[in-house]
Amino acid sequence: MSLSPVPHSKRIPGKRVLAIAASAALFALAGCGKQEEAPKPAEAPQAAAPAGVTVKIGHAAPLTGGIAHLGKDNENGVRLAIDEANARGLTIGGAKITFEMLSEDDEGKENKGPIIAQKFVDAKVAGVVGHLNSGVTIPASAVYAQAGIPMISGSATNPKLTEQGFNVTFRTVGRDDQQGPAVASYLVAEFKPKTAAVVDDATSYGEGLANEVEKALKAAGVTVLPREKGKADQNDWKAILTKLRGKKPDAIFYGGMDSSAGPLLKQGRELGIKAVFAFGDGACSEKMQELAGDAAEGLICSQAGIPAMASSKSFLEAHKAKFNVDPIIYAPFTYDATNLLIAAMQKADSVDPAKYLPELAKIQLDGATGKIEFDAKGDRKDAEMTIFTMKTGKIEPLAIIKAGQSIKFEDFVKGAAPAAAEAAPAAAPAAAPAAEAPKAAEGEKK
Repeated sequence: MSLSPVPHSKRIPGKRVLAIAASAALFALAGCGKQEEAPKPAEAPQAAAPAGVTVKIGHAAPLTGGIAHLGKDNENGVRLAIDEANARGLTIGGAKITFEMLSEDDEGKENKGPIIAQKFVDAKVAGVVGHLNSGVTIPASAVYAQAGIPMISGSATNPKLTEQGFNVTFRTVGRDDQQGPAVASYLVAEFKPKTAAVVDDATSYGEGLANEVEKALKAAGVTVLPREKGKADQNDWKAILTKLRGKKPDAIFYGGMDSSAGPLLKQGRELGIKAVFAFGDGACSEKMQELAGDAAEGLICSQAGIPAMASSKSFLEAHKAKFNVDPIIYAPFTYDATNLLIAAMQKADSVDPAKYLPELAKIQLDGATGKIEFDAKGDRKDAEMTIFTMKTGKIEPLAIIKAGQSIKFEDFVKGAAPAAAEAAPAAAPAAAPAAEAPKAAEGEKK
């Protein structure tokens, strides 16, 4: 509070002030039996505690429609990481931080990606975990790059995502040009096909992965039939399958999601096709048993990372306790993606994307899925690929492929399982060596 000066016309001359003060003092002594104690000076106010700050982290995936179960799986990973961070009561930049997840349903549609991305920009999110599908993530990433908002996908595998030159774009899984050769090599080694058919769903993900599988099969000397194309929401595959049946391929690979892969597999067996059916990560789930029934037995599929069951014990127990279900595929990877954002903020002591982005680019973190570092493009270094089969209704891992080497899954679990820290995640990580600092802090990569 400030006091206003007394107007000059009302000020009292000095001598008169002294006289008035003396009279007042005598009157006070005469009217009181004893002199009252002077009031104690007021205590200086204590410094206020730092105000709390709410930091928003965006998440986007298909939460309705045929692959909503996969979108929910991704969302669960983000939610768990945020709840754990809030339980720890983090302070960043001198303020107590409360993280809030803003989750949006992108329906798995490519045109929805930029719309939701702009919605996150307008909401001033500090970072984004998503999207699920490559075809949605790629156009959305341009919006995040323009706004300077870091985004990490825990499931988008199309190489184009990190080939665009955006310095805000990262992923915690491998790429299709790693996944495609992995599943193709396994098919060649284990089933020795002479002729193969390749089908895709005409999406960025499905077509991109199918292209990589086809290249690898041809390089291995396998004759690949002309490409067949369907749609992401296709349920009737009889025309394509009848055509393929006449050509008698030894193997059929489909690039697409489980919602369309299940009917493809079921109808193929109903038509008497005896070829081994193989799929990528979008169809590497136990939903295939539900959709294809007994026809799902023996299928081969791949995932661009370690199996969810091989994630850290602390993550698996916390996930089960919170959601009462096991993770499907990529919940551990979105969990790690969220913790990477938070760890980078801690390292920078700032939730400002421009300030923590350099720390994110050079981060090292032992997460639920193992040690995580990014290369200059934002891809995960040394990402593993896993080959699975369907056995009595359950997706079971057969082999882990890393750096071109195949390891039996049981051997991987014994000696090479992730050394994920069982302590609370997102502790400030050690910085990568300066020589490996992969991304510029501002602007696009050159």
